[in-house]
Amino acid sequence: MSDQTSPRRHTSASYSLIVRTETANQPGMLARVLTAIGEEGGNLGEIDLVAESEERRVREIVVLARDEAHGHAIAERLTHRDGVHLASIVDRIFRAHEGGKIDVVSRAPVATRADLSMVYTPGVGRVCMATRGDPVPQWRYTSRANTVAVVTDGSAVLGLGNIGPAAAQPVMEGKCAIFKTFAGVNAFPICLATQDPDQIVATVERIAPVFGGTNIEDIAAP
Repeated sequence: MSDQTSPRRHTSASYSLIVRTETANQPGMLARVLTAIGEEGGNLGEIDLVAESEERRVREIVVLARDEAHGHAIAERLTHRDGVHLASIVDRIFRAHEGGKIDVVSRAPVATRADLSMVYTPGVGRVCMATRGDPVPQWRYTSRANTVAVVTDGSAVLGLGNIGPAAAQPVMEGKCAIFKTFAGVNAFPICLATQDPDQIVATVERIAPVFGGTNIEDIAAP
């Protein structure tokens, strides 16, 4: 159980859980579940009835907690509540990040042989030759004009500090999602396995032909 005498912090969507409970199909059982959550200081969200029979009811309840320890305390309280079976508890934050938050999709249909011949070879060769020696057509005939590289080395990520490139990728994907959602701009995370300023600059220069712009993100001052 949580320490009821410790200072209370606000619950937050940053610690959002989906609690699946199973109870008898009789009056008062939902109240028993919700009371247990409330006693532990959980903040209730949506409640969905996901399965029902003459004997049992299964519900999924969104619960906001203060932190991970608080979430564990809520689960512990439910586990020990008579008549309540805690079937599962899912961290909504990690579920939202499963498989990443961005995707690459084709703007051109590739459904027939003719489509393939235009999007890829041999038709694409004509566009390549029109761009050879003259980079101007690239801005019209590729995605460059609407694509941004979000570059980091993971050395100064939000309030997390120097966590490295792999741990920084979820943040960079979030930034890319913001670019796309609010500005319609394609963005891609580039998380570099170096924190050497010269190597970072050299890498950005080498990948520059693909991108219309570069967003330097969460890199510590040299």
